[in-house]
Amino acid sequence: MLKRVLLFVATNIAVILVLTVVLKLLGVEGYLHRYGLNIQALAIFAVVFGFGGSFISLMLSKFMARMATGAQVIQQPSTQTEAWLVSAVSRLAADAGLPKTPEVAIYESPDPNAFATGPSRSNALVAVSSGLLRSMNREEAEAVIGHEISHIANGDMVTLTLIQGVVNTFVIFFARVVGFFIDKYVFRNTERGLGMGYFLTVMVLEVFFGILATMIVMAFSRWREFRADAGSAHLLGARPMIGALRRLAEHSGQGLPKELNAFGIAGGQSGLVRLFMSHPPISERIAALERLGH
Repeated sequence: MLKRVLLFVATNIAVILVLTVVLKLLGVEGYLHRYGLNIQALAIFAVVFGFGGSFISLMLSKFMARMATGAQVIQQPSTQTEAWLVSAVSRLAADAGLPKTPEVAIYESPDPNAFATGPSRSNALVAVSSGLLRSMNREEAEAVIGHEISHIANGDMVTLTLIQGVVNTFVIFFARVVGFFIDKYVFRNTERGLGMGYFLTVMVLEVFFGILATMIVMAFSRWREFRADAGSAHLLGARPMIGALRRLAEHSGQGLPKELNAFGIAGGQSGLVRLFMSHPPISERIAALERLGH
C-alpha cells in the first residue's frame, strides 16, 4: 500500500534533480536567461519538464517497484498459494472492469503489505508481501488485493502523475525565479549570464519546494486510500476489508511493520507528521468502512 506513492515521489524528485544537472551541462539554463528573467519562456520550460519528470516516473514505476522490493512476477504458479493469488487477482480485476489482468508478484518481507503500480489500467502490477500471505487469512488477503485493484481501476497512478506534474511545474518555476534574484542581488552577479549562486539556489530550492509539494501529493494519497477501501468493499463487502485493517493494527501493535508505524498507518498522528502520511490512520479507515455498511 505504502510503497507505491513513496517510490513514485522519490523517483520523481530524483528525475527532476538529474534533469537540472543535465540542463546545466547542456547550457539550456543559460540560454533561457540569456537576456534576463524571461517569465514566458520559463513558464513553458517548467510545464514541459515538470510534467516530463512526472511521466518519466510513471513509466518507470513498475521497474522501480520491482527493483526496490525484489518482487518476483509469477509467470507460472508453482505453489497453491501462488495459484490462489493469481486467480484472486484475475477474478477481482475482471469484477472491477480492468481491460487486462495486472501482473502478479510476491516479495519477501515480514511486514503485511501490498501495492499496485503501473502506467495504466492495462499495464499494471499487483505485488503482495510474504508477510501478508502468512499473517492474513485468505478473506482478509483478498480484501487487500481488492483494495489494490481498486487503485488501478480508479486510475490513481495516472491522477497522481497529473497532480505531481502540476506541483513539479510550480517547483521548477519558483526555484528558478528565486534563484535568479538571489544570484543577482545576494551573490551580486553583474555578468549577463547566470552565476554559481543561481545553480546552487535552484538545486536547494528544488529539494525544499519538492518536500512541500510532497505534502500535497500525500494529502491526495490519503483521500484515494478511502476510495480504494470503498472499492474493496464494493467488490467483496466491507467486513473483509475491516478485518484486514484490524489485522494490520494488531501487527503494528506488536511492533512488526516499522514501515506502517513510521507513516502513521496504524495509529492516529497529528500535526506536522500527519502532513507527510501517505495513508490515513487505520481507525479512520475502519470508521469510514463501518459507515458504508450502515
